[in-house]
Amino acid sequence: MADMTAGAGRGAEDIRDAYMAMTRRKRMYGGIILAVFVALMVSGFRLADGRNAGGFWDGIGNIFQFPSEVVAEAAEKAANLPGLMWKFLPSLTETLNIAAASTLVGAMAAVVLSLLSTRGLARWPRLVGLFRRIMDINVAGMAIVTAHALPRLTEGARIVNTASIWGRVGEPLFSAYVASKHAVIGLTKTWATELGPRGIRVNAVAPGWVRTEAAIRSARVLAARSGQAEGEIIAGVEAAQPLAGGLMEPEDVAGAYLFLASPASANITGQTLGIDRGEVPW
Repeated sequence: MADMTAGAGRGAEDIRDAYMAMTRRKRMYGGIILAVFVALMVSGFRLADGRNAGGFWDGIGNIFQFPSEVVAEAAEKAANLPGLMWKFLPSLTETLNIAAASTLVGAMAAVVLSLLSTRGLARWPRLVGLFRRIMDINVAGMAIVTAHALPRLTEGARIVNTASIWGRVGEPLFSAYVASKHAVIGLTKTWATELGPRGIRVNAVAPGWVRTEAAIRSARVLAARSGQAEGEIIAGVEAAQPLAGGLMEPEDVAGAYLFLASPASANITGQTLGIDRGEVPW
């Protein structure tokens, strides 16, 4: 009887030890996942603040500005999540527990939310709708106007497009605008070869920083993303120009258009004339 009692005692101790070991494992796993959760949240917030001028919370509102096709695609993928979670949840909770599993799902949701709420570029370029809008205005719009004008253009006509110094370089977080201005330069070269036999010259002007509403808005965005003051951004632009004088005014670039439209440029076609006080030599 004593042996049976001792055996029963050892069995109870084994069960208790096993239970305590399982509890310690659960706590350890929970602690690890909590640490991952915090790390991912911090990374998500930093990423959001870095890509969105107004910070993470301001960026949350941008989720509701996604183009309909992007929202539809995201909804389709999200619809598959419950099935996947239901499939793997039993095996997950066997090792961890419901609280730990919820923490993991919360961490994943937090990171996705942080990513979705960010913006990049000249208002960001990952948003398909915005990218298309910029390309439609700067590229397709120019091509459509030119196509309608061509039947009315005769020998000696001149086409002068507006590119940008950003059509010759890369500028972080302004990819849609930069791509559109590269396209303008490419179309200018192509149309010059196509229309040359008709006696029509095609050139472009690539202005640098001109004191316009759009330019100041770009400087404000750059300042917000870099943590600098707007004045520091403009001072940096001016410092990069070999010719002094501050930001150019609209009348400072008007002469380039008049020159390319005049007989003085009779032998020039397919060229892009930079007016930037030497900021981007070409």
